[in-house]
Parts: sequence; structure tokens; C-alpha cells
Amino acid sequence: MAHNQDIGKQGEDLATQYLYNLGYHILAKNWRFKRAEVDIIARDQSIIVFVEVKTKTYTAFGSPDESVSAHKERLLVDAAGAYCESIHHEGEIRFDIVAIVIDKEDRVILDHFKDAFFPGIE
Repeated sequence: MAHNQDIGKQGEDLATQYLYNLGYHILAKNWRFKRAEVDIIARDQSIIVFVEVKTKTYTAFGSPDESVSAHKERLLVDAAGAYCESIHHEGEIRFDIVAIVIDKEDRVILDHFKDAFFPGIE
């Protein structure tokens, strides 16, 4: 596994534990639909939350959350629709980003952006 994949996996594990500690129920990890992959799908009370995790070891070129493109958002929205259809969920959904920086001393800075974007709003 390449170094970037190791960092990404570590970030996803940290984000999963963080959300679990907040009381979220983890429904799926690395759920795929066509070309999209949703890092974490969780339930926050009655809301299904689709979480994109971005992990970096430095921020010289921007924070992790800034690297979620409009294209990635569209893929997540499509995947969310397919997931909701597959479980017959017609209630509220939300798109969150968990941005993580792991520095050279293995210190972790985690930011959770609830409602990070809204489908159809650019």
C-alpha cells in the first residue's frame, strides 16, 4: 500500500472513531456506486449522513476540506441517491466533510464540517 493510501486509511479510521464517539451509527464504509466511493455512511439520529474524509500531512497547498471538488460533490450526491433507494430511505440526508491533518509528530487536527455542501447549490 502506498504512503498516501496509508494516510487515507488512517484518516478514515480516525473519522469513523470520531463519529462513533459522537453517537453516530456507522452503516457502511467505502461504499461504491459506479465511479463514486463514499468514505463513510452513518446515521445521526434519523438523518443519513454521507461523509467525505480528506486527510493530509501538510497544508501548504490548502486545507484538506478545500480539496473536495464540485465533481466529487456530484458523485457523492449520485451515490447518496442510489444508497437511499437501496435501503428505501425517504427521510433527511446530509453531506459532511471530515478534514484531518496528521503532522510529522503524528499530532492529529480533525475538523468536522456538517452540511458541507447542498445538492444543486453551487
